[in-house]
Amino acid sequence: MSMLAPLLATDPAAPRLTVYDETAGTRVEFSAITLDNWANKIANMLIDEFDAPTEILLDLPVSWQAAVLPIGISTAGLSTTVDTAQNSTPSAEPRLVFTTTSRAELWADAGVADVAVVSDDPFGRGVVESGGQLPLGAVDFGPTVRFYGDQYYGETPDLAQWRNPEITDTSERLLIPGWRDREEFDRYVLAPLAANGSIVVVTGMTSAERLAHIAETEKVTRQLT
Repeated sequence: MSMLAPLLATDPAAPRLTVYDETAGTRVEFSAITLDNWANKIANMLIDEFDAPTEILLDLPVSWQAAVLPIGISTAGLSTTVDTAQNSTPSAEPRLVFTTTSRAELWADAGVADVAVVSDDPFGRGVVESGGQLPLGAVDFGPTVRFYGDQYYGETPDLAQWRNPEITDTSERLLIPGWRDREEFDRYVLAPLAANGSIVVVTGMTSAERLAHIAETEKVTRQLT
C-alpha cells in the first residue's frame, strides 16, 4: 500500500504540495496522485539503482526536488539526513548523496559510493539536459528517476506516524518558509500531509507583501514559522 494512501483515498486530485521559487519565478504543484508517483519512482530508484542504501544525505537547497526526495526515501523505508544550507563537509560517511552541480565534485572526490546530482532546473530537467556537466561516475537524477515505474510494491510506512499535535485541522493549507533539516521537514511537510492538509512552500527572496499575495491566492489558512 502507498505511504500516501490516506491522501489518495480522500481527494487525490487536490493540491497537496505547491512550491514557489521566487528567484526563478516558477510555481510547481503536486496533487496526491503526482506526489505519490514521484515518491514511488524515487523509492524504486533507491532500491534498484542504489541497492537500498542505509545512509543517505540530501545536500540540497529547498526546492520541489528536495521536497519529493525525502518522501520517496521514506516510502522505501529508508532514512535520510537533510541539509538545505549545504554546510555538510564532504566525506565518505554517507552511502549516497543527492547534491547540486556546484558541490558534486566535492562529494565525488571525498569517496562517497554514489553521488546523484539534482539540477536547478525548475521543471526537473537533468543536469546534462539543461546544459551542465556531471562528474565522472555521478548519476543524473532527473533522467534516471524518470526511468522507474510510478508504482512501488515494497512495504511502506504509515503516514500517520508523522502526525503532530500542532497540526490537527484537516482543512488547513499551510504556508511554510522551507526547512533546514529532516526534523523541520517532518514538521513542515509530512505532519500537514499526515493530517490530510496541504502545504505551500515559498523559496527565494520575497517581500511581506508578496507573501501575503501568495497566501491569499493559494487560500492559505495559516503560516508556520
